[in-house]
Amino acid sequence: LILFYKRKMALCGPKLSLCGVIISAWGIIQLSMMGIFFYINSVALIEDIKLAEEYEDLRKLKTDMDAGYQQNAYNCWIAALMYLVTLCVSAQQFWMNSRTSYSV
Repeated sequence: LILFYKRKMALCGPKLSLCGVIISAWGIIQLSMMGIFFYINSVALIEDIKLAEEYEDLRKLKTDMDAGYQQNAYNCWIAALMYLVTLCVSAQQFWMNSRTSYSV
């Protein structure tokens, strides 16, 4: 990374880096909100948790639902953090492209 900075060389063009910034920002917003909704056990997302077909005990169903909601919330937040890394890389590339275009 330091080698690219010293050379002032971008890895991708301005359009691709801007696209990466926009998609990453949207991914962070969407996955963060989905993580919050999973964390508060939103009924609208019940089809997205893994459950068995039938339960004989109501306590087991509630335990599995809570565990599924919590796991999906953590998965969404981890994916949002991965989008944050993509946002940083795309923003750095966009900055490098805008910097080189003005210095010509």
